[in-house]
Amino acid sequence: MTLAGTKTAVEWLVSVAPDPDACRREWERNPLGVTLLPAGRGWDVLILPGDLGLAALDVLRLLPGGPGPVLADFGDSRVGFLVPPGTASRWLGTGVRGAGCGTWIVVPYPGRATGGVRWLVVPDGSGTLTDPAVLELAMHEAAATAASAGATGPRGPEGRKP
Repeated sequence: MTLAGTKTAVEWLVSVAPDPDACRREWERNPLGVTLLPAGRGWDVLILPGDLGLAALDVLRLLPGGPGPVLADFGDSRVGFLVPPGTASRWLGTGVRGAGCGTWIVVPYPGRATGGVRWLVVPDGSGTLTDPAVLELAMHEAAATAASAGATGPRGPEGRKP
């Protein structure tokens, strides 16, 4: 990410902060390189279990336009997709958590290595978010792919299951 791209991403992210200057200072002072930002203003976050989230991200990357910003926690046990505000309150899905109005998320500085949370897809500052309908389809595709891989399982030397 270029310096100009990072600055644009930072400005976009801090635009939802109650005090953007305090947010920038927190990024500088925090030894983990993270700050808290409110969800529900510029985006909501749909948080998927790591395996499903990473597989859905792979599917989204194959589509024109790709995904919006995507976060992962330490160890990739959870993956968070930034989606339009209001999505979390309307989402009906098992195993998916939503962070919307009234919640806060941990956000790393764009383009900088941090401890714990990191960007898998760094925001570009344009406001592009992941379309929740497309994310849902990507989740179905990822789950179907995982299920078919599990159904065939490992094969023995003659092509049969051991």
